[in-house]
Amino acid sequence: MTELALRTADAFRTRLRGIDRVWLLIAAIALATALLVPAQAPAVFDVAVGSFLSTLPFIAVAVGLVAWLKATGAEAIVARAFQGREIRMIVLAAIVGGLAPFCSCQVIPFIAGLLALGAPVSAVMAFWLSSPLMDPASFMITAGALGWPFAIGKAAAAVGVGLGGGLLTAGAMRAGLFANPLKPTAPSGGCGCGSPFKGKPVWRFWEVEKRRATFRTEAASNALFLVKWMALAYLLEGLMIQFVPAETVGALAGGEGPLPIVVGALVGMPAYLNGYAAPPLVAALVAQGMSPGAAMAFLTAGAVSCIPAMAAVWSLVRLPIFAAYVALGLGGAIVAGMAFSFVV
Repeated sequence: MTELALRTADAFRTRLRGIDRVWLLIAAIALATALLVPAQAPAVFDVAVGSFLSTLPFIAVAVGLVAWLKATGAEAIVARAFQGREIRMIVLAAIVGGLAPFCSCQVIPFIAGLLALGAPVSAVMAFWLSSPLMDPASFMITAGALGWPFAIGKAAAAVGVGLGGGLLTAGAMRAGLFANPLKPTAPSGGCGCGSPFKGKPVWRFWEVEKRRATFRTEAASNALFLVKWMALAYLLEGLMIQFVPAETVGALAGGEGPLPIVVGALVGMPAYLNGYAAPPLVAALVAQGMSPGAAMAFLTAGAVSCIPAMAAVWSLVRLPIFAAYVALGLGGAIVAGMAFSFVV
């Protein structure tokens, strides 16, 4: 009997480990809300479901766009940004970094190869700063959660932060700073998904079975990924709107002036989830009184400081360059927040 119970427990634990932890977290939060605050639970769920349904068209466009980019191999164009004169490389790296849908494990071996071949750290810094800030899917999710002005503003911030960071890094290196910036060893592999930067794009991808399969696989995996994180984000949004006092948010990050923007950037660095879950949470904060500039600073600083982005930088460069990356990301977020506040 005891042996049967142990086998049953082991089987249950094995099945539990096979379930994505984000889904478990969503179920746990929903169950806790229903049990602990039954009176407020319907309002929380109404906000979550309504916001999720309103974002579905944007999710669909994002899924299709990313799948198309992966199937055609359009990411191969990125390598061209790191050719030519340094200023040209910085500008193109900042622009391309904010457009390409890369995972951090793909970026690491690519950047390692570029650095090994002598690509300037300034151009790499521009790419590193802009890449986590925006991609096609994040653009559509931001537009669905916060509106087109925020999405366009964040895209502009991605290019601006990357460009400014790259130029400042170039100036610092000319002044003699950041000597020997690279670590003696660098990772040579990734997650097994391979480098997307080789070869030429095949725009008529549907004529090649392998690329059609890539489109289907990417569409399915990205749809599941986005739905999962959107469900969690909108559930948290409902909780924040219901339980976080509007006057508290307004006092910390509301109103005019630079202070709310600085607070938004400082709070965004540790509180950020990812580029897909963050916009709904920021939408809740805006609804509670966060200023638009502080919201933009929150989004920008958080993206630069997210764990995959910071891990990619830390794995390849020494501490001074890593510290510069964090400082440039934070400073760029504050400037982006002020600029967005002025424009809005």
